[in-house]
Amino acid sequence: MPQTDLTPQIAELLLQSLEHEKGGTQVYTTALECAQNDDLREEWEGYLEQTERHVEVLSAVCGSLGLDINQDSPGRQVVRHLGQSLVQAMRMAQKAGDPAAAELVACECVVLAETKDHLDWQLIGQCAQKALKGKAAQLLKDAYDEVEDQEDEHVYHSKGWCRELWLQSLGMPAVLPPPEEERHVKTAMGQARAEQTRR
Repeated sequence: MPQTDLTPQIAELLLQSLEHEKGGTQVYTTALECAQNDDLREEWEGYLEQTERHVEVLSAVCGSLGLDINQDSPGRQVVRHLGQSLVQAMRMAQKAGDPAAAELVACECVVLAETKDHLDWQLIGQCAQKALKGKAAQLLKDAYDEVEDQEDEHVYHSKGWCRELWLQSLGMPAVLPPPEEERHVKTAMGQARAEQTRR
């Protein structure tokens, strides 16, 4: 399908999403250098593998839709800059010499990255359902169906890890791994319930 069959903004969403997933691999690679908790390290290793797969999925979708995966845009440059900024923030935390603090910064950076990622995939799902038809809609739907559950897990579990690591740093009781991981949370409602269980 030629690129002209897509609206410019849907093409931009897909290319920005691809850029963000590429940046996500760098975020996870750096976050793993900061990880102190073995369970968290194992979780991030899995998320890095999944994020690498998401890059492959989006690259294939873009190619099938006639998009140049190397086409740059101001929006894509902003996304790239944000990803590089998260990596730089973790490097700054590492240089400060407090491994626990660096781990916490890394967790916050993962939450920020995954929040954007989660939004991107929600929008891709909406495009597949409401904005496109035929082959283009099916391509986006197939990609969404493969990735969305993983993105849900990434964002909700990462928020749980961040909350618990912060509580631990504040000298309060922490639940590690967080309830979100133990309950395999993949929805906002599930996260709210998981948070309630720790009270």
